[in-house]
Amino acid sequence: MTPARHNPPLAALLILAASALLAGTTLLAKALGTDELGPPLHPMQISHGRFLFAFLVIACTVGVLRPRLSRPHWGLHIGRTSFGWVGITLMFASVAYIPISDATAISFLNPVFAMILAIPLLKESIGPWRWFAAAVALAGALVLLRPTPDSFQPAALLALAAAASIGMELIFIKKLAGREVPLQILLINNAMGLTIASVAVSFVFRTPTSEQWAALAGIGVLMACAQACFVNGMARADASFVAPISYATLVFAALYDFTVFRVVPDHISLTGSAIILFGGLVLVWREARTAPPITSRKDPNR
Repeated sequence: MTPARHNPPLAALLILAASALLAGTTLLAKALGTDELGPPLHPMQISHGRFLFAFLVIACTVGVLRPRLSRPHWGLHIGRTSFGWVGITLMFASVAYIPISDATAISFLNPVFAMILAIPLLKESIGPWRWFAAAVALAGALVLLRPTPDSFQPAALLALAAAASIGMELIFIKKLAGREVPLQILLINNAMGLTIASVAVSFVFRTPTSEQWAALAGIGVLMACAQACFVNGMARADASFVAPISYATLVFAALYDFTVFRVVPDHISLTGSAIILFGGLVLVWREARTAPPITSRKDPNR
């Protein structure tokens, strides 16, 4: 498979597009989880719609492009998809109760959880700078939880659990990296996710309104497009270059929340988000210093 040409400006545009699309999925999830489009849908039904319509988009893409597929590593796919389904379901549950920007900021903890989980699962060693970044980011999450009797947000714990679950998913993604082509990974992930979600939704399914069907389809299509933009953006520049750009998701989330729900981030939201972003950027900076240059790496798909 021919590697993508190194093109940082195009990579930046693709990651920005992925950020805008990803924030759009949480906006639609919030509309579905509240009474904006009709009686609120259960988070498991929202995640089912996400996997259903994303699978249809990716399956059609595979049918058109016909990439060369290899033998999948089923164990890794099952682990990745299971934790991914739990993470996205918890994320959709949280945005129905807390600002989208708060839930999005807490979701940025997933690489921190992945880093911590990599110690026992991948036998990786973690240096002092990484521990510092993790501590800072977790402190920011504590601020967003508002741990006082008058302002504590229990729903923020759902977003925190979602970040931990997606952090575990990242461990499986890391093990899958280089084993299979990205489109095959996306296809299998969404097919398995749809299977799990279909079983789960059978206990809570309620016939959506026409507006809710449109929003569910929107979540799936936006998610599929966001994944495509992100994968292609990552292929065209160093991870240390594109990772900070992905934090634009928080800006888009706050903008959407204000435009649609008139939610204005308060000083606690801004402070907690800023602390998490600082911790994340420290982690990105450290990774950039320790990673080899892109020209010295072999393309895993060649």
